[in-house]
Amino acid sequence: MECRVGCAACCIAPSISSPVPGMAGGKPAGVRCTQLTDDNRCRLFGSTERPPVCLSLRAHEEMCGTNSGEALERLARWEQLTRPDKT
Repeated sequence: MECRVGCAACCIAPSISSPVPGMAGGKPAGVRCTQLTDDNRCRLFGSTERPPVCLSLRAHEEMCGTNSGEALERLARWEQLTRPDKT
């Protein structure tokens, strides 16, 4: 499966614990990555500055669903279910 151009669900819904250029402390869940353009494209795509976690993420139907909205919902839910401080 290929990423949907302009989806950006994986750049918004999950938290990223490693530093991202412009976000030295990482990225909180539900917050747009500072590296997203207005049309939801990654400024770091193809760059050596792109965090390893972003490089390792691959689009998959289970994660991405059938549209961008579904992807955002699924990733937000997974983030909630797997956060270390969940009660």
